[in-house]
Amino acid sequence: MNYSLNIQGRLWDLERPVVMAIVNVTPDSFATRCVNMTEVEVLRQAAKAVQEGADWLDVGGCSTRPGSESPDLEEEWRRVSLALTAIRREWPEAVVSVDTYRSEVARRAVEEYGADIINDVSGGQMDEDMFATVARLGVPYILTHTRGTPATMSGLTDYQDLMSELLAYFQERVDRLHRLGVKDIILDPGFGFAKTLEQNYEVLRKLHCLQAPGLPLLAGLSRKSMIQKVLGVPAEEALNGTTALNMVALQEGANILRVHDVKEAREVVTLYERLTLNS
Repeated sequence: MNYSLNIQGRLWDLERPVVMAIVNVTPDSFATRCVNMTEVEVLRQAAKAVQEGADWLDVGGCSTRPGSESPDLEEEWRRVSLALTAIRREWPEAVVSVDTYRSEVARRAVEEYGADIINDVSGGQMDEDMFATVARLGVPYILTHTRGTPATMSGLTDYQDLMSELLAYFQERVDRLHRLGVKDIILDPGFGFAKTLEQNYEVLRKLHCLQAPGLPLLAGLSRKSMIQKVLGVPAEEALNGTTALNMVALQEGANILRVHDVKEAREVVTLYERLTLNS
């Protein structure tokens, strides 16, 4: 399926898969740890992503890995605003997504820095004002499937029918968002969020089933534990596995790849396009 999004007045065509680069400004990210995040480090990450062909930059100031603890709102905002200040100065036209579950961070990011997309890993569950805030802001919204919080999600994996429950979850929330006036919604199945190893691979194999709501799909597989555990490697050595699963995700209908490693993801997209040429 081909989709387009209205991103701050610009029509973004998703006919070609999008590469979304992760720009972490957290001291406890599972993949890119930096205890003292500075503007120089932010610019290093962002410059590398831009040079390697990232379409979008996804800025996150709050780790959401399983078992993580969240900073308070002002500390998250300090991190996010640091990154947005630097990115907007150097790349004012870049499409910037903000990875947050807090409606106040979302509001400030859009109103003060012109953030283009809100990426909420809680699916609106951790801040009851998020849906209304996104509707008011008029920006695209990434709706993620999860259960509980980062601290509790690992124990919330008791599904009767995993894919049916994911579809029901998305349909209910998409309906609510549409009633509020949110038009541009992206679905993220939440790899690693409230899912066992086996369940993560089931979702990947059946990712195409989530096309039923008629919305674009995002796959965030980059260096996650579902790769580390199978290969017996740490996050730092999970790039090859990430590349392999990113190709599977595209073949199963993903429109957006959220990654730490842009060059390799861009190559996957190029090979996928050649593979599907005239098909």
